[in-house]
Amino acid sequence: MRNHRIRPVAGIATLLLALAAALLTPAGAAWAGTVHDGASQPVYSYADAIRQTVWVDTGLDGEGDGHRDRVAADIIRPREPAQAGRRIPVIMDASPYYECCGRGNESQVKTYDAQGNPVQFPLYYDNYFVPRGYAVVLVDLAGTNRSDGCVDVGGTSDVTSAKAVIDWLNGRAAGYSSRAGGSPVDAAGWANGSVGMIGKSWDGTIANGVAATGVAGLKTIVPISAISSWYDYYRSQGAPLYSGTPADLASVVEDPADAAHCGAEQSALAAGAPYDGDWTALWQQRDYVADAAKVKASVFVVHGMQDLNVRTVNFGQWWDALASHGVQRKIWLSETGHVDPFDYRRGAWVDTLHQWFDHYLMGVPNGIQNQPMADIERAPDQWSTDARWPAPGTTATTVHLNPGALGGGSNGGTVSFSDDPSKDENAWAGEVDQATPEKAAFTTGALAHDLRLSGSGSVTLTVGSSTSSAHLSAVLVDLGPASIRDYQGSGEGISTLTTRSCWGESTAGDSACFLDTAAATTKVEETVFSRGWADLGHYAGLDHGVPLTPGTPYRMTVRLAATDHVVPAGHRLALIVAGTDNGLIDPPDTRPTLTVDLADSTLRLPLVGGGTLR
Repeated sequence: MRNHRIRPVAGIATLLLALAAALLTPAGAAWAGTVHDGASQPVYSYADAIRQTVWVDTGLDGEGDGHRDRVAADIIRPREPAQAGRRIPVIMDASPYYECCGRGNESQVKTYDAQGNPVQFPLYYDNYFVPRGYAVVLVDLAGTNRSDGCVDVGGTSDVTSAKAVIDWLNGRAAGYSSRAGGSPVDAAGWANGSVGMIGKSWDGTIANGVAATGVAGLKTIVPISAISSWYDYYRSQGAPLYSGTPADLASVVEDPADAAHCGAEQSALAAGAPYDGDWTALWQQRDYVADAAKVKASVFVVHGMQDLNVRTVNFGQWWDALASHGVQRKIWLSETGHVDPFDYRRGAWVDTLHQWFDHYLMGVPNGIQNQPMADIERAPDQWSTDARWPAPGTTATTVHLNPGALGGGSNGGTVSFSDDPSKDENAWAGEVDQATPEKAAFTTGALAHDLRLSGSGSVTLTVGSSTSSAHLSAVLVDLGPASIRDYQGSGEGISTLTTRSCWGESTAGDSACFLDTAAATTKVEETVFSRGWADLGHYAGLDHGVPLTPGTPYRMTVRLAATDHVVPAGHRLALIVAGTDNGLIDPPDTRPTLTVDLADSTLRLPLVGGGTLR
């Protein structure tokens, strides 16, 4: 693993060259950093960097107190370009977690000195990129930490919190030196208006949401394990994934001083997210996929294919929408759960991110846009690449279901199973060859060749219920021995070590040295690699679920979440259909027996090379 510790003395000659170049650059021109060997170089002092907070007017009054909300943007930027009158790009991470929960594997929070000036900027972005000629801006979402307003969990307030800062960086919004009052502050003297947003989970979700506004100045986003539609975080085709509402999540991150004035917003969040899974106005407002046509920024998607927090349907539908509108994009898919790539592929990740930001924010012609589009983890720490994703040659292939069998011609018949909320997908997979009452399993024989699935699939079922409510679960399983990342372990596929590696410059209050990690692995006999869940009462659409008429057949297509998986030769592929997937969806209010008409049910798989299962 390469150590990116900066050696300031060794950089003096490069710094002198940079300053000479600056003197030859016309005043007011955009600053492109100091580029050598196709990459920006760490020639600026991190210790002497300017650290400041600006409160940006969002134009909203979330608390209803008659005063416009201001959000806190903590800024760190190299001093030297500003002294020379040169302007630089910005890397931004807008988050609700800077006070309550922390960021990264070590749960870092923002810290401040006695005068309220920022000291610790969580994560490594500042340590690594500021010496290379970038500013790093960490924004407290409205209602969190030192920002005004109310948390609305992906809605207008959340998205505007970050968008307003981009507008300020481009001279379109007002900023001030204090939260209340203060003098006006602008960024015209140091910011060139180019912004790249990055972040994991909620942070990356906000990057998606801001990109979907089409805001000018946002050049690229790097959403890591991010939500593309908040409905698909809480619900899956009508089935509740969690019993809570966005109001519960808001209460976790909201600053207590703001929360006291945000009762109306809390009530709206609870009322707008009904447990019945209907597609309400609240969910529609938080569906960024619907506005993918507005995205002007390039997008570097990163997701764990075993992420059971922000489930993979989120990256799959976002990716497909971006592709349909010709957005420049790149993707990394790991075997982990909800994990940052800094903690599973650190050296390659920092190098790749460095190239990405250099190209899209500094205009460095390093050719990263022409490199393979997709990096896929095939086994722990073993990666492959593809020129495009889904993989070239992928074809949506129809597979018939027969009693106990997957593939071949359709022979009709029916299968039945009863909802058992105590069983989960692991239990189903472990008993795939046993006739148990809570599932229906369909398997191939041992495959003669590797079978690769790349993208999103679906299963269409014609099914009747014995009661007025029913949930459906469908999972794809690779049946055969493998060593995989332990995504269900406490580290979701990683182990945290006691050693540290350094990625940039440090100060006494902000270290660039982070705990190392290693793959946490486990040996398995079967691997669930794609999943889908649905409420049968929403068979006709998400707008409004209906009670089922017992015995009446309903036809519903259950989406199977995006993945990229190779079932090796000698293994078998299985589809398991059941009711409640314990721990991943909530059960219905009845315990139905469901009967599937196999003659009118099919599986659609994104098979590389197409063809049939063999």
